[in-house]
Amino acid sequence: MTVIRNFPRVYFDFGAREALAEELSACGIERPLFITDLGVAACGVFDIVRKSVPETASISVFDQTPENPTLDGVESALEVYRAGGCDGVVAVGGGSVIDSAKALATLVLNPAPLRQYSGPGAIPPAAGAAPIIAIPTTAGTGSEVTRGAGIHPNAESRAFSAGGDHVLPKVAICDPELTLTLPPMLTAGTGMDALGHCIEGFLSPVVNPPVDAIALDGISRVVRHIERAVADGSDREARWHMAMAALEGGMAISKGLGSVHALANTFGDVGLHHGMLVTVSMPAVLRFLAPHVSAKTATLARAMDLEEGADVAKAVERLNDLVGLPANVRDLGYSKQDIDEMAEDAAESFFNGTCPKVPSREEYAELIRDALG
Repeated sequence: MTVIRNFPRVYFDFGAREALAEELSACGIERPLFITDLGVAACGVFDIVRKSVPETASISVFDQTPENPTLDGVESALEVYRAGGCDGVVAVGGGSVIDSAKALATLVLNPAPLRQYSGPGAIPPAAGAAPIIAIPTTAGTGSEVTRGAGIHPNAESRAFSAGGDHVLPKVAICDPELTLTLPPMLTAGTGMDALGHCIEGFLSPVVNPPVDAIALDGISRVVRHIERAVADGSDREARWHMAMAALEGGMAISKGLGSVHALANTFGDVGLHHGMLVTVSMPAVLRFLAPHVSAKTATLARAMDLEEGADVAKAVERLNDLVGLPANVRDLGYSKQDIDEMAEDAAESFFNGTCPKVPSREEYAELIRDALG
């Protein structure tokens, strides 16, 4: 049976951040915790968002979110939340910030450990979660409209799922102006991450035609605008389309992901950027899947403006190269060698639940060799 799940209320356009004060009131948040990271604060983007609420507003700020979200970071933010008597969360940042906000919002109302509320044998969080308003400052993860959150036990460990219906943000405020200062490499990595979400969501065997259409539109936007956004961060038109593609990628995730994300999570135990791991792993998986999803591959090729019969995996590799991303995971700095251990981890990933063709351990080992380069 097809189940079409809801998304948050979304504001989208340049200046959308001006809706924040109204939405804080609508969500019943009087003393928000603003969670962000040092990069967003240093480039002035956080100050832009802060100006959207009155100076007299009672707010608390946590700006120490690590590059990849960790339990320590979540617990530190929770201390600030409680010290400020906060009653809701405003996440201003990329996927790490928004995922940390989701974990924090869960622990505000429910006892630790966080891991008990997601994954095999999970129990539902009895009290739900504190309300979340998500304001993305990158165009990639789509976390502003998803129920998912990946949290690392520490900086050098693989993430576990910390999501569920309870962490779906109440509101997503997507303002492309907040992405104008994003550096070229992060623009490329997060943008291609959005492409990965759209592609894997479309290839998922879950039946959801409206989301398929959204995913294909997101693919087309990335292909047509990512080079411009990387080459000139002040290109407002390109930034608008990339922010929309990221939002659409988050919506595509509602169908589930697959082997690309299983691999990215397996490689994600050494602190490398998740979005880059996704896009560098993608061609290997597309080559593996090609015989099993031939009809959908043809549709993907059309969305990517490719000629009929074109190799989609090669097209993704070419796009990675055009925006300056490495050709393989080794070039990102991954040095671990235990292929068998990595293959076992990937084969046990919950992402396999929505793969169009689930690789065996042996097939995962070959995929890992291919992605490593």
